[in-house]
This record gives sequence, C-alpha cells and structure tokens, in this order.
Amino acid sequence: METKLVQIGIDGGAFTCEDEAYLRQAAEIIKKGGLVAFPTETVYGLGGDALNPDSSRKIYAAKGRPSDNPLIVHISSFEDIRKIVRELPETAVKIADTFWPGPLTMILPKSRAVPRETTGGLDTVAVRFPSHPVARKLIEYSGGYIAAPSANASGRPSPTLARYVAEDMDGRIDMIIDGGEVGIGLESTIVDLTEETPRILRPGYVTREMLDGTLEKTDIDVTIIKPDSGQAPKAPGMKYRHYAPRGRLTIVEGPPEQVIAYINRHAEEDRGKGEKTGVIGTTEVLEQYQADVVKCIGNREAEEDIARNLFSVLRELDGEKVESIYSESFSSKGLGQAIMNRLLKAAGHRIVRLSADENGT
Repeated sequence: METKLVQIGIDGGAFTCEDEAYLRQAAEIIKKGGLVAFPTETVYGLGGDALNPDSSRKIYAAKGRPSDNPLIVHISSFEDIRKIVRELPETAVKIADTFWPGPLTMILPKSRAVPRETTGGLDTVAVRFPSHPVARKLIEYSGGYIAAPSANASGRPSPTLARYVAEDMDGRIDMIIDGGEVGIGLESTIVDLTEETPRILRPGYVTREMLDGTLEKTDIDVTIIKPDSGQAPKAPGMKYRHYAPRGRLTIVEGPPEQVIAYINRHAEEDRGKGEKTGVIGTTEVLEQYQADVVKCIGNREAEEDIARNLFSVLRELDGEKVESIYSESFSSKGLGQAIMNRLLKAAGHRIVRLSADENGT
C-alpha cells in the first residue's frame, strides 16, 4: 500500500481551498473503510470509521495491537454522543461542559450502533471530543464517528509529529495528515463513568485535581502506578506495555545528587559492556550527566514542556540507536502523574528508588 502524505493547517490559520480538498479526500477514505492518521491536540491518531467493524479490524492490524485493547471513538459535536451511548448520566454532561472539546475521554455504556470490534469486546465505549481544528473537521466530514488510537505501532512511543507516524505506519495506511507538532504531547485523560464514583483509568492533561473541581469525588485506578494486572483492559493503555523505546529504559528516583551519581556510574558500566548509553534529564542538572547521548526533556518548573517533549525524546533516542537509557523521575501529582504513568509503561515498570542516605553507587 502507498501511503499519501499531505500537509493541512500547518500555520494554524484558516483552512485553504487545498486544505479543504485534502480533508474531504481523507474523509472519503475513512467512509470507504480506509485508515487516515491525523493530528489532535494530544498526539497523532490513527483514524477509521468507528461504526464499521472492518475498519476497527484494520486499525488493530496496522498497529499490531491486541484486539481486546479498546479504541476511542472521536466525535465532532456533543450531540453526536447520543447515538453511541446507551445512557448519558448528568456527570457526563458536567464533565463535557467543563472539559470538551479537549483532552478528556469518557467511558460510558455503549449503544448497539458501536460494534464490539471497536470496543475490544466490551459493553462500554470510550468517547472523546477533540479540540484540534483538523481533527474536528475530519471527523465531521467523515460522518461524525472516528475510532482513533495513537498512530504508532503497538508498544512504541506515541507520535507527536507526522514523521514519527510515517516511521511506523508508512505502507500500512492510506494517508497521513501532517498538521505540525501537537500541543500537549500526552494522550487524553480517561475517566470511567460506569461506576458509582468516576474513576481515572489513564491520567493526562486534565488532572485529578481539575476533575475534583467539577465532580464531588474521583478515584484513580491502581494500574496507573502499578504493573498491569491480568484483567481485560477497560481503556487504552491499561494492560500492555506502551510507549517503549527500543533501548532498555530505567527510571531513577531519589535526591538529585544521588540520582546523578547512580546514573553516571551505571551508564559508565553499560558503556564498558559495549552499549550505547543515553540519559533523559531536566535542564537544572543536565550538564552533570555523563553518557553517549544526553537529552533535555525540559525544566522541572514547566511540566507542560516535559509532557510535550517526552515521546519525542524517546523517539530521538531510538534514532541514535541508544541501547541503555536512564531517566529522572517526576512528581506523582498533577500533570506529573501522567508523565510518570507514561515513563513507567515505557520502562516496563523498571524503576530504582534511592533513599536520602544512599550514595548513589
């Protein structure tokens, strides 16, 4: 298959006539059962007709994704949700009023309109109303319902640029829409509304603290911070290893001096074994690391930059063929929780915790 690459709305202005033509062409591909990768405000998505079971099967095949890992259905207006859910609780309306369009996904009981191929065999459906103008227009032109996981091969870092989509999807899908770099860089927050208390199944830009400002109470699923259980995943990213670079990634947590000493010592040991080494570090201490490749993920005071840079840094380390990677850890609160969730998944939960009285050796 030849994958067509087009650029739309790169400058962030109004769509040109050429942009509109490409969007309608992409929409026709989706209507006919094909697949199109497109930008959202979080990461690039791999889109197919959410109401066509064959399209969902194609998405799983293109990604190499387990078929019990649910897909998120993207809509272009709030009213579109009524066709694909069996019931719409007041909680969902409150969340939508506050956070939609935007980087938040709700899990609700599905209607008969949504095939089980899209929901991973579940009786629930994950729904999101993105804010990115290219995504919204494509969804509208395609008929209103696009199933779209991240546009990467299963297990790899999610793409924040079209060229990263092409690395994994060229020759596997019909079209890639290049809309430039995404704004957030981490996938949407997922909230399960099928239980009495809303539960966060995947952290993202919309934090628990933000949700608590709208809802009376929210819970957090234990798999966010612990290794995956043997249960069937209710939302994307819960069960399987995700976001992983090709190199071996280890997270090191502790006082900064101990973290730096530990990483430098172990990077030196890995180099002695003939491995190319890499470090993911923050601006404040970046110059203190000693490795073959040192990547700056951002400033600790600017978590949004860290979130935006994470997947790109992992991809860059792959591009430089780094075999052994060490990363600093981050806060488990606010947006830091989402960053750590992705890092832990990428590392297969390989983390070293240093106490204040250790010397980092």
